[in-house]
Amino acid sequence: MLSREERTPFSEWWWTVDKPLLGAILVLMLTGVILSLAASPPVATRIGLDPFHFFNRHVLFLLPSFLVLIGVSFLSPRSIRRSALVIFTISIILIMVTLAIGPEVKGSRRWITLIGVNIQASEIAKPSFVVIAAWLFAESTKRPEMPATSMALVLLLMLVSLLVMEPDFGQTMLILMVWGSLFFIAGMRMIWVFGLAGLGAAGLFSAYLFVPHVAGRIKRFMNPASGDTFQVDTAMEAFYNGGWFGLGPGEGIAKRSLPDSHTDFVFAVAAEEFGIILCLAMLALFAFVVIRTLSRAYANEDMFSRFAASGLAILFGVQAAINMSVNLQLIPAKGMTLPFISYGGSSIVSLAYGVGMMLALTRLRPRTEVEASGRAEAMRSYA
Repeated sequence: MLSREERTPFSEWWWTVDKPLLGAILVLMLTGVILSLAASPPVATRIGLDPFHFFNRHVLFLLPSFLVLIGVSFLSPRSIRRSALVIFTISIILIMVTLAIGPEVKGSRRWITLIGVNIQASEIAKPSFVVIAAWLFAESTKRPEMPATSMALVLLLMLVSLLVMEPDFGQTMLILMVWGSLFFIAGMRMIWVFGLAGLGAAGLFSAYLFVPHVAGRIKRFMNPASGDTFQVDTAMEAFYNGGWFGLGPGEGIAKRSLPDSHTDFVFAVAAEEFGIILCLAMLALFAFVVIRTLSRAYANEDMFSRFAASGLAILFGVQAAINMSVNLQLIPAKGMTLPFISYGGSSIVSLAYGVGMMLALTRLRPRTEVEASGRAEAMRSYA
């Protein structure tokens, strides 16, 4: 047992971190391990790999991700800002390098291999961008004379432009939705919010007109008879086959034919083998993480911590909602991982970094520490 009287970094972390939030995240990680074992062997066998290839790699990526999550949760808000700036800069450079020399896969350049590891730099950019945007919006509320909102808009346009060049419209829409949410939370006028929403809709319509694969996905969603809908149809059959309680572990049929059963459609595999009950439990866990973080963020007096924690929670929740909606044919198909459940090294490490910052920003910090941080910021601003 740890005593509150101990003044070690670990004891201070233990008594200030949000334990229910941490517990929900660890349960999601454990669920991901179980579902990876259920969904990935048929995919690996089908492409000539060892049956447990993807499962072993999932666990391998999960171990450093857990260390990243815990390590980042020890950071102070000031350290979080600094780390986000460094990581965002590195990720932007990696995206540019990917566009220049990365291999083209299915018409997109999203991956680059470094030291034998495939890296998707856009995944790494997401949480760090959210934190930097939150910091700029927080500065705009404290110092209206500072062009912080304009700087946040410039960063948004830079990142979105790079993502469109890959192209990766799913990540683009996710970034725009989270940035727009932060823009609204920061108290900007509704006319600007509606204006940005209109620009986003115009961008989506332009993609429909000029990007063939985006138009194809939307057309197949609106009219399934217009193209190949094998994956989404098979996913829906998995929900019907599983019913409330599932066919049992290892008894699923959909994973034998779904090419992305361990990534984009792992939610459908979970429904078929473990039932809709498990899917509802997973949905409840994702909702708990988001609502718990938002409630803790709202109670925080530091504007940066409030905005950053809210933005990270929205990023986490919207990504999960997109994946589950695709599985249920509620929106057009889009490759988006289910947080901590789907296979993917870059995704898991990026999510661990983002969730670690959520835990750090929602820790119960003494009022004196918050005030001291605010005074230090004010002194630097004056200087």
